[in-house]
Amino acid sequence: MPGSELPESVAATAALLSGQGYIADPALATTVHLALAMRRPLFLEGEPGTGKTEIAKALSAGLGRRLVRLQCYDGMDLAAAAYEWDHARQLMAIRLAEAAGETDRELLGRDIYSRPFLTARPLLSAIDPDLPPSVLLIDELDRADEPFEAFLLELLADFQITVPEYGTIRATTPPVVVLTSNRTREVHDAIRRRCLYHWVDYPDAAREQAILAVRAPGVPAALSAQVVAFVQRLRGAELFKLPGVAETIDWANALTQLDQTALTPAVVDETLGVLLKYQDDLARLRGAEAARLLAEG
Repeated sequence: MPGSELPESVAATAALLSGQGYIADPALATTVHLALAMRRPLFLEGEPGTGKTEIAKALSAGLGRRLVRLQCYDGMDLAAAAYEWDHARQLMAIRLAEAAGETDRELLGRDIYSRPFLTARPLLSAIDPDLPPSVLLIDELDRADEPFEAFLLELLADFQITVPEYGTIRATTPPVVVLTSNRTREVHDAIRRRCLYHWVDYPDAAREQAILAVRAPGVPAALSAQVVAFVQRLRGAELFKLPGVAETIDWANALTQLDQTALTPAVVDETLGVLLKYQDDLARLRGAEAARLLAEG
């Protein structure tokens, strides 16, 4: 079955991710491999910008599976996340049946609560046995309300969803499930117990340079090394929001667009808005502090 083949080793898993431009350290590659081999959801926690979402995208592309993404938000309900009944079509079916002389209310009730009237949202789509296998990304779970987590328990444990009026829908091929959290609040223990866990940290200098080589191949090697060294030192500063890997890639590409081949205090000051996204952080770094960090290299 297309999309059902999984890597057979940690090395193969690392190679699969690398083939999609994601450079994983040995611990992350091991956790991802175990999640795939054991058919367990993968719970990734870490600061924004450390590449958690990109893991799901890389797995989708590498495994040849469709990516189903549920972006969580405050107030999200089942109708947006899992399924809802198409009430307009149900009402139309009732009126057509009545016009045709149908009087059996019980039979009519069974008909309108059948699969054609059920609208699938991301969670149900991910386990739909009539669709190809998927990678289900439940992104930023910490943004959703805590009661929503209770609904996920059946899905994470058994890869199925029970619709009270219809019955249980179960995946033929279990989806690869990736949950992410930026830890703006704690996710309940019941979710954590059903998953394999990994804290996704900022990469060290060697891995970040390897990431740049893959994701920004047009950046000269000398400039790439300077960019990584500066960002690594910057992450040691007390900032409201530290730059993630995505910002490192954007900054390196932006500098190349400006035909820069080396960092200077003036260039850093002029382009810090690519790297930092809050005015307080920019105000603190521009000028003497940025020059000091650059000189430390």
